[in-house]
Amino acid sequence: MRVDKWLWAARFFKTRSLASDATESGKVQVNGERAKPAKAVKPGDTIHLRKPPYEYSLVVKALSDRRGPAKEAQLLYEETAESIAARAALSAELREMPPPLFKGRPTKKDRRDIEKFFAAREDE
Repeated sequence: MRVDKWLWAARFFKTRSLASDATESGKVQVNGERAKPAKAVKPGDTIHLRKPPYEYSLVVKALSDRRGPAKEAQLLYEETAESIAARAALSAELREMPPPLFKGRPTKKDRRDIEKFFAAREDE
C-alpha cells in the first residue's frame, strides 16, 4: 500500500493530496529513509512523520484501503512511547507560552492608535 494512502486512511491528513504533498516535501520517513508518495508500506514498518509543531513515530500494524471511522484508524498504527512523551512535553510547553500580542490584521481603531503613538514619538 502507498504511504500517502495509508496516512490518509490512518487520518493523519484530511485529504490524500495533503498526505502526498507532505510526503513529497520530506516530512515523512519510512524505516529511516525519506519516502516518496508511492513508497510501499507493510505491517511492521516504522514511519516518522513531522506535522508541525508535532512529530510522530509510528509502527504500522495494519493496512486499509478505505478511510473509516477514527476508532478503526487508530487500529492501523501504534505510536511509540518516546513519541507520545515528546508530544506531551511540547504540548505542555506550548500551553505555558504567553498568548501572541497581535492576532491578525489590525482594525481601523488599532491602526489609528498606532499612528497616534508614532506621531507622538516624532514630536518628542
